[in-house]
Amino acid sequence: MPTLAILILTKNEEKNIMEVVINAKHCTDEVLIIDSGSTDTTVKQAEEQGAKVVYRAWDNDFAAQRNFGLTQTNAKWVLYLDADERLNEELITAIKKAVEADRQKQYALVRKSVAFGQKFNHGVLKPDKVARLFPRDTVQWKNKVHERPRCDLELVVLPGHIEHYTYESWAQWAEKFNQYTTIWADNAYAGGKRTSLPIAYGHALFGFVQMAVFKLGILDGWLGLALCCNHFSYTLLKYLKLYELQKKQNTINSW
Repeated sequence: MPTLAILILTKNEEKNIMEVVINAKHCTDEVLIIDSGSTDTTVKQAEEQGAKVVYRAWDNDFAAQRNFGLTQTNAKWVLYLDADERLNEELITAIKKAVEADRQKQYALVRKSVAFGQKFNHGVLKPDKVARLFPRDTVQWKNKVHERPRCDLELVVLPGHIEHYTYESWAQWAEKFNQYTTIWADNAYAGGKRTSLPIAYGHALFGFVQMAVFKLGILDGWLGLALCCNHFSYTLLKYLKLYELQKKQNTINSW
């Protein structure tokens, strides 16, 4: 029978690690943790639940972490799961059937988000589909942040869904806000992307309208509207950080 490994990226996930490993074990015995230097009990708890833990130093590159995981297993199939995600029973059954069928396809999973104690149906955290299940030798990941898989196989959506228990507090949101915007700006600048202040504001304004109006974020109430406003700030800041990198380089070049 084809083998499956479930790969989970972690750093200081002691609140989530036990539940996610137990959940993943419903699909397979091979749960692989790619840890980037946890200083809490993440590694200890994962190993106690029977997961294998490997270490890769964090270098602000989520895609590199995911690609490293591919080299740490011999399983024919790999499924990526985040520490704050849980597979529901219908999806667990569908994953097992897909792996057993062993067709040359990649599979997307429906993801439904819960943040600040509220389920979201629209806007920034509306349900989405994420490609996560692949024959191991057919996928590579790209982009340092908001990473995406590169796989040429037919994409099929599996029944069931992931429950995504994302932000619990605004402090947690703010921490990721700063981390992700910095990584995005560094990656964009290295890739040759350039911007201006009017372009930065234009992207931010479009992002707000897209989330609040086109994706109906306002239907998720005041919290949904707050997330749309935060999306404006997030988009603006990542372009401002890119603009800042440009200015620094221009200053260096002018010396």
